[in-house]
Amino acid sequence: MTGTETGAGMDATEPGHGAAGGPGAGPGGGSLAPLRHRPFRRLAAGRLLVYFANAMAPVVLAFAVLDATGSTTDLGIVVGARSLANVALLLVGGVIADRVRRTLILQGSALAAAAVQAAIAASVLLGFTSIPLLVLLSVLNGALAALSLPASAALTPQTVPADIIRPANALMRMGTNLGMIVGASLGGVVAAVLGPGWGLACNALAFLGAACCFFGVSVPASDGPVPDAERAHPLRELRDGWREFTSRRWVWIVVLQFMVVNAVVAGGIQVLGPVVADDTFGRGVWGAVLAAQMAGAVAGGFLAARSRARHALLFGVALTAVESLPLVVLAEAPGALLLGLAMFANGVALEQFGVAWDVSLQENIPPDRLARVYSYDALGSFIALPVGEMAAGPVSGHFGIRATLIGGAILIVGATALALCSGQVRGLVSAPRGTPEPAKASVE
Repeated sequence: MTGTETGAGMDATEPGHGAAGGPGAGPGGGSLAPLRHRPFRRLAAGRLLVYFANAMAPVVLAFAVLDATGSTTDLGIVVGARSLANVALLLVGGVIADRVRRTLILQGSALAAAAVQAAIAASVLLGFTSIPLLVLLSVLNGALAALSLPASAALTPQTVPADIIRPANALMRMGTNLGMIVGASLGGVVAAVLGPGWGLACNALAFLGAACCFFGVSVPASDGPVPDAERAHPLRELRDGWREFTSRRWVWIVVLQFMVVNAVVAGGIQVLGPVVADDTFGRGVWGAVLAAQMAGAVAGGFLAARSRARHALLFGVALTAVESLPLVVLAEAPGALLLGLAMFANGVALEQFGVAWDVSLQENIPPDRLARVYSYDALGSFIALPVGEMAAGPVSGHFGIRATLIGGAILIVGATALALCSGQVRGLVSAPRGTPEPAKASVE
């Protein structure tokens, strides 16, 4: 989602009976309490492996394409095909996740992704790969990711007791961040030492391991498919999900905020960042700078897991302004140490938002519509990424890199300030321990 990318079981079938504390959320190490629950452990391990594989795949696939044709245009076509399929099918994935058992979706998509990656690996290792084949398989991968993302996000509240939803979401995000760090790092090493074909084979094994983990996730009957008699037409379900998404002002306001934030960060960090690094501290250090952000995210996850803030969404939305710091440092003082500190602080801040956002959705959105709301949320974020990436070059060419980065920082702060003007964003509270009903947003 919002904020880059976003289950829980047991006794409660509603995702939102209190998350602001509860056993294990306070001091004393209870932030690890969700790990006592086997369904959560299996889901968390499976998601870690999926994010590991999805972070590793673009690295090894890029080398495979370059080895095959040496064309950056071909590389863009292959990578772009996956992104387009992912965006095109996100809403479909949300509908399916609210109609079919979410565990079944995760199991099937992981197994299918393993088969697709194995096919790509075989084509590279046996020497019969081609760009049309890679495009086709990339489209399949993007489609599978679109199907699994809403299901995995909506499943977390069904794998732990409702009073430890906050630490559960924090641990889940820490695991996915760790998976992305290791996957991206290992992808380059494996491709360099063993070759991209074997890297893709490792990728397939990671998806297979994720499928095995998902087969161990057992959740309440609420995860079951909707009876045929109660099913509406898919287009009507999309409209119902849209009404659910737009009926709460705090939801769509925050998504709009992050459309701006994600577009600016994608262009500023992913496109202009490497250009600044080339001119200053070098490419090698740039990788360490990016790793500092992920390290901050892991540290931020520990803080978020122990938080008992009732106005967690307000706190998280406000901290989004920290996203402007790395852009300002890149523009004014692009030194490795200062930029690394800014990225670390950014990672810590974003995790406070990410956990607060997941908990807020899970407490306030009906469980049978949660996946569709997640899919609209993810769609808004994913659309913003290529917009920012494609606009960064022309804008910086016209105004200059420094002015573009400073302008982006101002846009982030401005979008955050506008989001905080909403009474619903400021007034939403997390359900206290023992509260029988989900928390409700105040109405403006």
